[in-house]
Amino acid sequence: MALKSTVIKVVMQIADMDRNYYQDHQLTIAQHPSETDERLMIRLFAFALNSSSTLAFTKGLSSDGDEAELWDRDYSGVINRWIEFGQVDEKWLRKASGRARQVQLVCYGGRSVPVWWQQNQQNLARYDNLQIIEIPEPSVKAMGQLVRRAMTLQYTINEGQVWVSDGNESLLIEPVILKDYS
Repeated sequence: MALKSTVIKVVMQIADMDRNYYQDHQLTIAQHPSETDERLMIRLFAFALNSSSTLAFTKGLSSDGDEAELWDRDYSGVINRWIEFGQVDEKWLRKASGRARQVQLVCYGGRSVPVWWQQNQQNLARYDNLQIIEIPEPSVKAMGQLVRRAMTLQYTINEGQVWVSDGNESLLIEPVILKDYS
């Protein structure tokens, strides 16, 4: 018998002073049985960084591989932003860069990220519409501790720093930009 995904309900209160975006989002997302709590929180973190009225999670780990895990499509279907997580293969990022106006990769994984970056930096430099962000490992682990089946999370974004709070704990997360849009 196959394991079922866990349904997670999240209320996100986002105050993004860098983009002048202030909005609440109510999300119901599925946590695949193979997905860690840390990866789930990375997905929510990326949602907060890129939030808009048209940003949406896709089938993600359950998809056939032809769509982003998180994307922002306009009402005509044009992909404005394609967002992936982890240490993705260069071929996958090339495909995404050809289909979307902007592509964002949110990397995590501690000591393996610098190794991955060193191996891929030269090839990825040619994609002008690609941004790569690294979330430091201590921040990833701390976010993983916030996971509940029902969560209310506040994200305050200012000058590249992100404060995440669940009402009991507050975390400061400072993403490292490995590559920015050209």
